[in-house]
Amino acid sequence: MSTTDDNENETDPIKLQFKKFENIETKLTVEAGSTMITIRDLLKLNVGSVVELDTLAGEHLKIKVNGVAIALGEVVVMGETLGVRFNGIISPEK
Repeated sequence: MSTTDDNENETDPIKLQFKKFENIETKLTVEAGSTMITIRDLLKLNVGSVVELDTLAGEHLKIKVNGVAIALGEVVVMGETLGVRFNGIISPEK
């Protein structure tokens, strides 16, 4: 069964142009935080070292596509791996 929206998607030239890009892979990263560190302190890091980040505990993490922040989210455990839950979209002007 076809709806009016389905028919519009098949004939809308803008949507047809975007369809060409659907299978292009892009890099999605989640940024937990950052900090400034001197080379001296960097060279002292070893197994078990802890570096304090500028993100507060419980604060949303930045979700980036090709280095551009697009959303905020939180880490979730998915069985044996980690995932990210999207909690908000960042508007382009930010």
